[in-house]
Amino acid sequence: MFVQASSNVQKRSTSDDLEDITKLCEPKASDVQELALDVVSKMVESWLDPTNVIQEQPCACRQDVLDHIGTLCRMTVPGPTLDRRQKSTEKRSKEPHDQSQSDRATCNGNEKRPRCNTGDKTASRGPSDRENDNRKTASEYFDLVALHLPIILRLCFACPFGRVREKCRSILELVRKRELPAPVPMVLGPSSFIQPSQLPFMGTCNEKTHTLFVDAFLQNNRLDHVSQVMGYHSSYLEQFLKTQNYILRGDGPLPFDYRHFIAIMAAGRHQCSYLIALQKQEFLLQGGDQNWLRGLKCIPQKLRNLYDINKILAHRPWLLHTSHIEKLTKCGKDSWSLAEVVHAIVILTHFHSLCSFVFSCGVNQELDHAGGYEYPGGQPSRENHDGGHTAHSALRRRELDWTDTLGACPPSPTEPEVGITTLMQRMKTLSEQTEECTPVELAKRFENIEVQSAELGVVGPEPQETPADISYFVDDPTFQYQDFAKRAESDIHTFRVQDYSWDDHGYSTVNRLYNDVGTLLDSKFKTAYNLTYNTMGGRTDVDTSRFRRAIWNYIQALLGIRHDDYDYGEINALVEKSLKSFMKTACCYPERVTKKVYDRVMREFEHSEKVHVNLMVLESRMQAELIYALRTVNRYMTM
Repeated sequence: MFVQASSNVQKRSTSDDLEDITKLCEPKASDVQELALDVVSKMVESWLDPTNVIQEQPCACRQDVLDHIGTLCRMTVPGPTLDRRQKSTEKRSKEPHDQSQSDRATCNGNEKRPRCNTGDKTASRGPSDRENDNRKTASEYFDLVALHLPIILRLCFACPFGRVREKCRSILELVRKRELPAPVPMVLGPSSFIQPSQLPFMGTCNEKTHTLFVDAFLQNNRLDHVSQVMGYHSSYLEQFLKTQNYILRGDGPLPFDYRHFIAIMAAGRHQCSYLIALQKQEFLLQGGDQNWLRGLKCIPQKLRNLYDINKILAHRPWLLHTSHIEKLTKCGKDSWSLAEVVHAIVILTHFHSLCSFVFSCGVNQELDHAGGYEYPGGQPSRENHDGGHTAHSALRRRELDWTDTLGACPPSPTEPEVGITTLMQRMKTLSEQTEECTPVELAKRFENIEVQSAELGVVGPEPQETPADISYFVDDPTFQYQDFAKRAESDIHTFRVQDYSWDDHGYSTVNRLYNDVGTLLDSKFKTAYNLTYNTMGGRTDVDTSRFRRAIWNYIQALLGIRHDDYDYGEINALVEKSLKSFMKTACCYPERVTKKVYDRVMREFEHSEKVHVNLMVLESRMQAELIYALRTVNRYMTM
């Protein structure tokens, strides 16, 4: 269904990497230039052997990064690290006496050590002064370099340019040799659910995927973990990157700092520390006021007024009313234009649904963010002073060993999982049926799905108390998803796509108020919905269209949306109960998804196929939130 053929894998030479690296020097990549050239090149220039010769060699991303992971795993074991230091001490003590004297003389003032803009003030001072200044310089050195070491650690693993990865590792190795603290990863790989060797970055360096990774790196100043997991499906990743880049950095009515803070507000509804950390960094890079990061009470009233819409769209979009739009557009000096409202809605729905993907794929914290790295010997991430590490403690506790077998968490004996062979047979049977249901029967089958989904339990543990560093961005945390069939509002009816659909109404509304974004969103929706490789769990030549449509429509049914021409009986035939529970959790309570939950469902599917299911959850949810919001905007415009 989803697995991309591996026959397209091509080798890349070092000259290809170097040609890509030259893009970093172009003016349009100024942010990346500052990161990669200023931080990396200056340190490399000072520390690395200048005789290092670039040799032509095929791209070896997979083995390269795997080998480095293995090295770090060995380094983080307490015993061997101590042994190496002891051996180093013993080796120095056994050196000839005259050599030791020479070394001490070098250390007393003639050593060429990295300056890192601190200067060397010890050259013409007395022994005691030089000793004091040596300690001061070391402190200054670490204070400056430590700001960049986590970034360098990330580039060791998550950079599409092999030479940059190699240089960054050399920097960290030199830091360790000087017996200065060097960070090590707290998590290995982009996902805690999928082994690094099975992800595209290290497993399939085909030309298209590599080019997209380069584009992601240039757009975002990083190759983030979300992009690496989405790399299973390069055609979708291309549309995702275009859309996200446009709504955050392209033309639009909202200021750039507003855009990123709105993203933080959206991620806060699901306690998604991963997205909050990324967007906080982007917010500051765009010149955002750091005081805003102290919480909702410190932001402008105009932004504060958006929060009710954020809360409603994230959990119960059917409650959105024209009064919410009116509250934004008619509040004096803090009023929003309709174009700004629509831009904000697009950002909110994008990040609400992206939370579903982040949690359901087990996306790990970025290595240079709090919770992504630590210092051996008990030194925590430097961000801990503001509570940043707390947000990720739950993530670390829930991560299980990759070697955990699927047999360790089998489905309930009373609910055996439907095998792929049976699923394929059911799809074939449904495609051969010619009998059509009456509109009344179709309506009854939708109601059955609503009732069954309301009775369906949510998998995963109950969420812990909202961490302090996330709670700053959350108001009314008890407001959560409520099953549409159990809604208390009797005047709210099922949303019928026949009356307001994305294709016929939403697309034109959003394009009219926010130029071009409708085209990008439409391409992204269609790519996720139509994406197929005609494979399923290793079987080939499989028509998966009915299975994909069942997943898409089930997600929207959870949010009270009905497609009048669809037979919802197909959902019960093709989507088993355990998969329904997983999708309901991923859509409505994504913060509860764990590796154990992930492993329980779709057990015969490839990881790339599970990722595709999660992409459809993401896009179906986003489309549902959008059409609720755009219908409300349209009603407000015609009042």
